[in-house]
Amino acid sequence: MTSPDPGPPSPAEVVDRALAAIARYDRPDLDERLRTSRARVLDGRVRVLVVGEFKQGKSMLVNGLVGAPVCPTFDDVATAVPTVVRHGDAVAVTLVRRGGPGTEPERVDVPAADLAAHVCEQGNPGNREGWSHVEVAVPRPVLAGGLELVDTPGVGGLTSVHGAATMSALPSADAVLLVSDASQEYTAPEMAFLRHAASVCPTVACVLTKTDLYPESARIAELDRGHLAATGISAELFEVSSTLRWHAVLHSDTEANAESGFPALVGYVRKRVLGQADRIARRGVVHDVLAVTDQIAGSLRAELTAQDPAAAAALLAGLTAAQERATALKERSARWQQTLNDGVADLNADIDYDLRDRMREISRLAEDELAAVGDPTKVWEQFSGWVQQEVANAAAANFVWATQRARHLAHRVAEHFSTDRDQLLPALRNDPSDALRSVRRMAMPSAESWSIGNKALTGLRGGYMGMLMFGMMGTFLGFATLINPLGIGAGLVMAGKSVGDERKRIVTKRQNEAKAAARRYVDDVTFQVGKDSRDRLRTVQRDLRDHFTEQAEQLKRSLAESQQAAERAVKQSQSERAARQAEIEAQLEELEAVRRLARALLPRPAKQAVAS
Repeated sequence: MTSPDPGPPSPAEVVDRALAAIARYDRPDLDERLRTSRARVLDGRVRVLVVGEFKQGKSMLVNGLVGAPVCPTFDDVATAVPTVVRHGDAVAVTLVRRGGPGTEPERVDVPAADLAAHVCEQGNPGNREGWSHVEVAVPRPVLAGGLELVDTPGVGGLTSVHGAATMSALPSADAVLLVSDASQEYTAPEMAFLRHAASVCPTVACVLTKTDLYPESARIAELDRGHLAATGISAELFEVSSTLRWHAVLHSDTEANAESGFPALVGYVRKRVLGQADRIARRGVVHDVLAVTDQIAGSLRAELTAQDPAAAAALLAGLTAAQERATALKERSARWQQTLNDGVADLNADIDYDLRDRMREISRLAEDELAAVGDPTKVWEQFSGWVQQEVANAAAANFVWATQRARHLAHRVAEHFSTDRDQLLPALRNDPSDALRSVRRMAMPSAESWSIGNKALTGLRGGYMGMLMFGMMGTFLGFATLINPLGIGAGLVMAGKSVGDERKRIVTKRQNEAKAAARRYVDDVTFQVGKDSRDRLRTVQRDLRDHFTEQAEQLKRSLAESQQAAERAVKQSQSERAARQAEIEAQLEELEAVRRLARALLPRPAKQAVAS
């Protein structure tokens, strides 16, 4: 009886084979590179942001995808804190508050029954508790492959400050699902968000929800597809009903499940999102394994070539020149170091200028608005909300642009090392910025008392002075007393003018205080976000510097060992050369076997597969 075919090895097993193959060569640098690659494969988390405007059915969609009520849903309650749903052996809820630079985040476990009190707007208005997100672990097969679903607050309308935070989270996502219900076609904010998402996220899809509630859902879907095509966004659109899906889950109704549209969406998530992440992980493993084994094999081939005395001289000369190039690559004067340092300096200046320019424009618009509205205390809630929304949007746009520029800089640095630059890049994923949490809210201007008594007193004071001045003029015109028709009329006019002037003074004072409050708020945001941007760019610079320095050191050491092996081979006797040659060929065959396993992780081209 034959044993079943175990099938091709997994990426982690290929890395283990490579670690075993290089163990004898005493290369801790290459060993660490493979262990890092293995840890990256085993982690395997794929983050999918579920975004959309207020009350579009995001939480119900997540529940439908998972097949469990992991996100609270109510008709009159909105999500206020992002909820990260991932796989776990048992149901668990953890509140997470991000700490300052260099500090670990605070994590608090709470009962699952208390989840709504922390993530919903009704139980936690404005996220007064300051939690950055909530993690929910649940044992579900769809999540077992490393899938993480993030239920985000709304991105439009009155909650667009949450939308700016969601936009900041785009660079950390592997995929984005934009959720919009079938009541209307895409709005301008939704299309703007899609454009941002498509520019920084590798996979974007659209989901049209509540198709069971709106008979015109098919027409709305066609209109949405037209908007996507007109904008040049290549995103698939899925029509789903979370209500039918939930009914199918509760009653094991296969017909309702098929009608809900969820099978196609789940298949997309598994094939396109998880499948794409798996392909990227496999390519990374293949690149690391081939690069490491190639460096070891290069040293062995150099020693093997040196067994021939005629070829040894030319080989040693070539290795010496290559080692000199590797040494120059590692030095601070190397071109990649100059590219990195100059690029980060330019990036710092550009990002700072972009942030200040955006904030200055918001300050100018705020002052124009205050000059037009009159008394700011009457519209302070709307005005302060608008300023906070615009500032949050500007900070998010600045963060996304900084992330795009940092990735472009990483590609430019990688070009100095290899044409296969994508495989040389470290993971440059930044968590969303929390800088706005450190900024105090805008203070409302002090409302100076302007009651009926104040108005009467101001009018009386102005009227008395008018009546006194013009009453005296009346005595020169023939009136017998100070209290005469001319004085009374002038007193009434002066009383009204005094009341009007005092009202203008108070309104002007409030406007100036409101302008100062808006400027202080914008300045505080500029300071905090600017500091956060500089810290992030310094982190990017250190990560890139350390990553590419390690690449240069590995290359230099491999070339040095190749040179030493060739020099040793030249000095060996004929019998020693023959024995060593057999050893080298066996070791090269072992390394080639590992390389074949690594290449098998990638799918073969279609023509090659058909031919075989």
